[in-house]
Amino acid sequence: MPVAHFHLPSGVVTAAQENRLLREACTAYSRVLDSPIERVRAFIVHYDSTHVAVAGEIVADGAAIAPYFTAIVLAGRPAAQRQELLGAFTGLLVEILGVDRALVRGQIIEVAPENWGIGGVAASGVRADEIAGRMLTAQVRES
Repeated sequence: MPVAHFHLPSGVVTAAQENRLLREACTAYSRVLDSPIERVRAFIVHYDSTHVAVAGEIVADGAAIAPYFTAIVLAGRPAAQRQELLGAFTGLLVEILGVDRALVRGQIIEVAPENWGIGGVAASGVRADEIAGRMLTAQVRES
C-alpha cells in the first residue's frame, strides 16, 4: 500500500533527478516499512512554476524550490517508522534535488485498512494477519 507523492514545480529539476528520486523513494519506503518493494508506488506531481509560491514569491520568478511530499501508509504503523520515513524522504529531496532542508515539507497520511483497496478488496481483508501483527508489535513497543 505504500504510496508517495512528491509535489514539484515543472522545469526546475532534470528528468534524471526525478527518475532517481522515484527509484530511491521506492527503495527507502520498502526498507523503512519493511514492505515488499512490489507494493510501493511513487509519483511526481508537477505544478507550473508560475503557479507555485514560496514565501510569497513565485518560483518562475526565482523563488526557492520548496518541495512538499505526502506518504500514505496503513494505520497502525509505529511512530518510529513514520518519523524515519519523513526523514528519509526529506533527505532524498535534499541530496537529489539540492534543495534547502529547511524548505522541505511533508506529511504522513494514515489510512484505515478498511478504507484502502488492493485489487478492489479492502486491505483489512486482504492483509488481515499482517495488519494485526503490526498493530500488536506497535502496542508492545508503546508499553
